Amino acid sequence: MTAITTPRPRKTRELHSHHFDSTIWNDFTFRDDDIVIGTYAKSGTTWTQQIIAQLIFNGAEDLEVAEMSPWLDLRVPPKHIKLPAVEAQTHRRFIKTHLPVDALVFSPRAKYIYIARDGRDVLFSLFNHHANANAAWYAAVNDSPGLVGPPIAPPPASVRQYFREWLDGDGYPFWSFWENIRTWWQIRHLPNVMLLHFADLKADMPGEIRRIAGFLGIAIDEVTWPAILRHCSFDYMKANATKSVPLGGAFWDGGAQTFIHKGVNGRWHDVLSASESRAYEERALAELGPDCAAWLARGTVAAVSGPRDAA
Repeated sequence: MTAITTPRPRKTRELHSHHFDSTIWNDFTFRDDDIVIGTYAKSGTTWTQQIIAQLIFNGAEDLEVAEMSPWLDLRVPPKHIKLPAVEAQTHRRFIKTHLPVDALVFSPRAKYIYIARDGRDVLFSLFNHHANANAAWYAAVNDSPGLVGPPIAPPPASVRQYFREWLDGDGYPFWSFWENIRTWWQIRHLPNVMLLHFADLKADMPGEIRRIAGFLGIAIDEVTWPAILRHCSFDYMKANATKSVPLGGAFWDGGAQTFIHKGVNGRWHDVLSASESRAYEERALAELGPDCAAWLARGTVAAVSGPRDAA
């Protein structure tokens, strides 16, 4: 089989918004065992953080995952506060990002896990996230110093209108969906990159956790394996949501259990019209190409990455 050569990514731009300050990566000092969790958003990010925490800490109870695993490029708190806190961590670090690859500093020393989900499922979860955001959330993203670009406004009442605006505006009012997916897909063959899919985790969580452990070089203790699986279940995470959600859910009406909402796919089937769904599928094909669009829609494909084949 002919080896696929993928050039190492280079940072080519900065992204600033009501949420982003990508410049923090310019000052971040990598360690040899760092783990970076990449995702567009609302794609299983918190679930992946929980899984990795459980693997690192061998099934421990009551882990403060949100505190352990910060969103590095979120512009609040500012980088002069966030960077020293991350540098002070003594455990194996696992950091999340919502940036496309070309807005990151990419290190061959780190392991990168990117998790994706059908954009229609992302959108429905994103609408819940946005519609339940409270005044404290808006103050944090709009009123804290350093805002670049327009503030974010409350969403429309209709999820269908929200979907149309998000699709037509390529991620509006957040950030580009298609470039995020596309840039990570393009580096899937690098040896320190692994792709995950929300649907695969739903279908075979134990198998996917073992695959993650193999990629990260973490030996699974079979004695604590049942605890790891229990602590990564949706029911456990929902019941213990304050440990996994930023500030214990203080930014959302209903608290942390609003943030960890349903954990299901396909809610859009009975809401979006056939033409709306078809418009999304046509856009995915045009933006991503057939292989990536098929993976994004359904999960597992044979050509995803070396780590999948080796697991």
